[in-house]
Amino acid sequence: MQPEGKSQVQDHSLDRSLDIVSLISIGQHPQSGRVRRAEQDGRAVELGMNLAEKHTVLHAGDPLQQALRSYAGMGLSEVQVLDLGPRADAVPALVEYLQDHRPDIVLTGVRAESGESSGMVPYLLAEKLNWPVVARVADIVSVENGVAELLLALPRGQRRALKVPLPFVATIDNAAPEARQSAYGPGRRAQVESLEAVVEDDPVRSDWVEAKAKPRPKRLKVVKAKTAAERFKAATAKPQGESGKVLKDMPAAEQAREIFDLLLEEKVIS
Repeated sequence: MQPEGKSQVQDHSLDRSLDIVSLISIGQHPQSGRVRRAEQDGRAVELGMNLAEKHTVLHAGDPLQQALRSYAGMGLSEVQVLDLGPRADAVPALVEYLQDHRPDIVLTGVRAESGESSGMVPYLLAEKLNWPVVARVADIVSVENGVAELLLALPRGQRRALKVPLPFVATIDNAAPEARQSAYGPGRRAQVESLEAVVEDDPVRSDWVEAKAKPRPKRLKVVKAKTAAERFKAATAKPQGESGKVLKDMPAAEQAREIFDLLLEEKVIS
């Protein structure tokens, strides 16, 4: 049993001289919509902090974004930011940075929680850098002789071992170790370094209009009757404990209104 107040120490066989870059984005709470530390990017930072002494946390965007302090509060002394406008394409700036610094491993979330959220950035980076990309990594077990042994997250809690030569890009799954809590004081004291970057506007994104997503319509209760008699009974019988209304002998317009209101109530239409 793990003693209270102590974190579990994983048995990694690692080269501590590794150079790792964790890419972070601005998260968004699914209910409130408030900006926050992105869940998967926080796990990428956690994994990078546990793997190497030379660990760079990099963001492409606004260096004044306060959500970056949530990452810094994990115990980082510095967060580097490629200063880009809201309509700029992050990929060219990230490619230039990674080509100049040549890290061994690039960690990032599977997809962002705000913006396009397409999940294409790690694949575009790997294509430009001519590196392999490994999707949905749960853990990096060891790195020896230029080869990393990874555990990939599979459905139902299963794992798959995989060996990949350095360098590579890895997307971190929700099955990876959870990010540690963010402390307010260290987050405010950490340095956010703004870096000059290649600025290329994204012409496709400039034509987009963002709006709140509408809830998907749900299906009405599916009747699992096998015979015609069972289907008729299911269609005409009043459900136990529920109110109902008989539409017989009502004008057609009122019947149509009652059906329409039911579809709205059941969120079949909106």
